[in-house]
Parts: sequence; C-alpha cells; structure tokens
Amino acid sequence: MKKLTAAIATVSTLGFANMAHAETFDTFIGEIDASMTATVATDYIWRGQSQTDGKGAFQASLDFAHESGVYVGTWGSNVDDEDFGGAAIEIDYYVGYGGAITEEFTYDLAWANYTWPGNSSIDVYEWLASVSAYGITVGVKDTYNNADNQYYYIGYGVELPYEFGLGLHYGDSNDGTGTGFDYNDWAVTVSKEALGLGWSVMYSDTDISDADCGYGSTDSCGSNVTLAVSKSF
Repeated sequence: MKKLTAAIATVSTLGFANMAHAETFDTFIGEIDASMTATVATDYIWRGQSQTDGKGAFQASLDFAHESGVYVGTWGSNVDDEDFGGAAIEIDYYVGYGGAITEEFTYDLAWANYTWPGNSSIDVYEWLASVSAYGITVGVKDTYNNADNQYYYIGYGVELPYEFGLGLHYGDSNDGTGTGFDYNDWAVTVSKEALGLGWSVMYSDTDISDADCGYGSTDSCGSNVTLAVSKSF
C-alpha cells in the first residue's frame, strides 16, 4: 500500500507523489510531470509489518502530476502469497490533489485502491489526507471497505550534513470493527543519493505482541532493519 516502503524518502510519511526526478511535458491541458521509480529492498514494510515475510522486494511506481496539483499514479510490489490468499503481487492505484497555502504550509488529499491480483476479495479502498510544514507531516488514512480502520501518523524529515536525509515516523492504527486489534509503529530512516541512485536504511518496529502477529514470525511484526536502493527516471 505504498505503505512505508523503505524507498528513499521513506518519507513514506510525506505522501504519495514524489516527483523529485520528474520530466516535464507541455500538453494542451498544461504542464504535466512524469516520473518512474524502481526500488530493490531487503523487505517490504507496511506500518511496521513485513508484507514479504522477511524476504526481499522489488517495487516500481509511475506518477503523473498536472501543474494544477492533480496527480495520478500506480505502485506495485511483490508480496508473500501465503499471507495474501495466493496473491503474489500488490498493485495500487491512486489519484489526488496537492496544494500550498503558504510557502511552508502544504496539504495533500488522495484516494487509493489497493489490489492483489489473484485475490480480489481483499481489495481495499482508502481516503488519505495530510498537511506538512517545516519538515513535519501529520496525516490520516481511512479504510472504508473490507475493513474499518483509521491510521494516524506523524513524520519528520530533515537534511543532515553531507547531504544525508533523516526521516522519523510514528503511526497509530485503530480497528473500528471490533474484530481486529490496535497497535503503534515507528521508524527511523537515513537516506542519501550517490552514484545516481537513492540509498536508504530504515529501522522499524511495532508494539504488536507475538500472539497477535499475523505472519507466523515475530520478525514480521517486530524490529526490522531494511536496506533499499532506488533509481528514478
């Protein structure tokens, strides 16, 4: 779910569309930025939980952003088929609008559809909203089909010396059905661009108990160090 993937800005907490390496096209409806990113990671972490059962992940995205602030995109990754009812791939589609109130204060509104080809019964729809200022982002994600879940998060991104980046994240997942469980997750990421690639290392963890872990291994819900390298086109 483009869910805290360890890709560079894991700054996952900063929203969906990362157009830092975008190419701009003039069209009859205005300027459109297009970008593609490919990422190889040692794990796929979503809200502190592994989606690949602790194994490696290959992820790719394609985004288009209009000069008005409207954007659309798609993102995909491999997942562990045993955990997703036989589905081995996740493909997400999203549309949103990002704008600025002042030079420092921005906001982002989006709708996303998360799919797992081969098991459409677990497809998820979600509304997303966030505001950012001075490196801090506060947001909420509301799942309204197949589940009733609200995820609140706060993130902070800052540039370190020698062009390193630091990202901090804390999330609070709340189940509204009464059949699931609530938990918190957190992550610290250090990233840097070098050799034309984006490099990152992320430490993540949750307060999920071993008994509640849904993947049969405490490594899937507990502390994890994820390495990732990405290339944007």
